[in-house]
Amino acid sequence: MHSSYWFFALLIASTILFCFILFKKRNTQTLFLYLTMVGYGYIIETTIFNFLGSYDYNPNIIKHHSFYDSELGAFFSNALALPVTATLIATFHLNWIWMVFFSGCFVGIEWLFLKLHIYTHHWWRLEYTGLGLPFYFTLAKIFYKWILLPSRGIRHNLILYLITGSISASAHILPMLFFLNRYYRPGWFENVGRDSIAFSAIYYLCESLFYCLMVKINWKPKWIKYILTGFFIYTVNQVLIKIGVLHSLVPWDQMYYVCLALILILLVGVIDKRLSNIASKNPS
Repeated sequence: MHSSYWFFALLIASTILFCFILFKKRNTQTLFLYLTMVGYGYIIETTIFNFLGSYDYNPNIIKHHSFYDSELGAFFSNALALPVTATLIATFHLNWIWMVFFSGCFVGIEWLFLKLHIYTHHWWRLEYTGLGLPFYFTLAKIFYKWILLPSRGIRHNLILYLITGSISASAHILPMLFFLNRYYRPGWFENVGRDSIAFSAIYYLCESLFYCLMVKINWKPKWIKYILTGFFIYTVNQVLIKIGVLHSLVPWDQMYYVCLALILILLVGVIDKRLSNIASKNPS
């Protein structure tokens, strides 16, 4: 059980740091940046971890499936430690010395986890982490400028999409890890868990794009988008079940994802307006 202690320590440290940032900044832009970096990190992790098998985590928290346990370990990194640190660097305008310092800290943590045998490299190397994180932190600074002074074009839409993806992915995948409410079997990988998470990643990326597009359409009356969204998500689920890709295991599963879609449409609309309001107050 010692392995879980290290991951929980990372969770607690990240949470404390994030609360400190929110307390000091007390603005929506900080939260938006954090969610943006989570969304960006999810896309990177989907590529190198889910599809390319870069490494494995072993937090030993989820007992029923080793890949789900590894996915949860990735969540500690990409939804907590890394985006929180990137948010700190960008919002407090820390210079490149701090970026190098924090990159070195994460390389050190990664090395420690390797030595403790709670993290395993396949083709990934410590050098990739050390070289990649400064670019990740630099991108956080760029995104923060976009959020403070965003254009109403591609920059605004990219930020909105990444924020949507961060929320959609977390709400989609975490119940699968803890409650085993569903799994996907597209047949891409032999390991059922990896196969399921890989497909769910593609699912949430497409789903997030759908939400963003629905919000951008000027619906009259507005309630039509909610009916269409609920019907669309339900239909997609039924088609996936029919072709044998989706396996729904609990009675509340499909209703959960339909309700989630309706909540996300509402939430994405609020975030879109909030980003636009920031733009009007801080014209680029």
